Amino acid sequence: MKRVKPKKYLGQHFLKDSNISKKIVEGLVSKKLNSIIEIGPGMGILTQHLINSKTKTYFIEIDKESITYLNNVFPEIKDSIINEDFLKIDLAQFKAPIGLIGNFPYNISSQILFKLIENREKIEELVGMFQFEVAKRICAPPGSKTYGILSVLVQAFYSAEFLFALSPHHFNPPPKVNSGVIKLTKKNTQFLDCDEKLFFKIVKTSFQQRRKTLRNSLKSFNLPINIKEDAIFEKRPEALSVDDFILLTNMIADGTIPA
Repeated sequence: MKRVKPKKYLGQHFLKDSNISKKIVEGLVSKKLNSIIEIGPGMGILTQHLINSKTKTYFIEIDKESITYLNNVFPEIKDSIINEDFLKIDLAQFKAPIGLIGNFPYNISSQILFKLIENREKIEELVGMFQFEVAKRICAPPGSKTYGILSVLVQAFYSAEFLFALSPHHFNPPPKVNSGVIKLTKKNTQFLDCDEKLFFKIVKTSFQQRRKTLRNSLKSFNLPINIKEDAIFEKRPEALSVDDFILLTNMIADGTIPA
């Protein structure tokens, strides 16, 4: 069977090592799942370890050449392949809880995470391949140099674990960067104890000028003087945990400093 030609515009870098792909699939361990979705199966390096799963599994692939390949090599999954863009697909059609897995195209990996957050009531778990720096950023703790917007927004709803790193030679074609596999497991907290829209806005605004203190980076909120006197505004955003950002959001929403 003719191999699929990697397409640059789709960000395709096919993993070559079956042992590593098995290790990635083994990371998806939740027994709660009713559906598993593989995003961008390509030539099936992960798929081969998913086809015997007892959980109903779907394979979302935008590349028609890859679909032809998968249909020929794995005919048993023909009815479970969906030729759509994952970013546009309605996840309501899949029975929750859902697990996501994939060697994600690096050019849309952040968008996949934002879709995860938007659909957190349905998605229980994620195991996926990211650009190494992005993977480390997602899992970074408060106070680290890599801690940022993705760290806070993902960790608000999911526990993040960095599993292992991979060098470019494990892929065809080799990417120009190293890669990292992470695991996200949903926390019990589905909703934050604050105005979530405001929370997202504050996190994004504060990290846009991460070298400045919150007093300066949040100037656009036109905060009352009494609020800005609180010690939290002397900190830089990377010093704040998710709980700190929730506290900050409530302070700004209420216009008062908590007693």
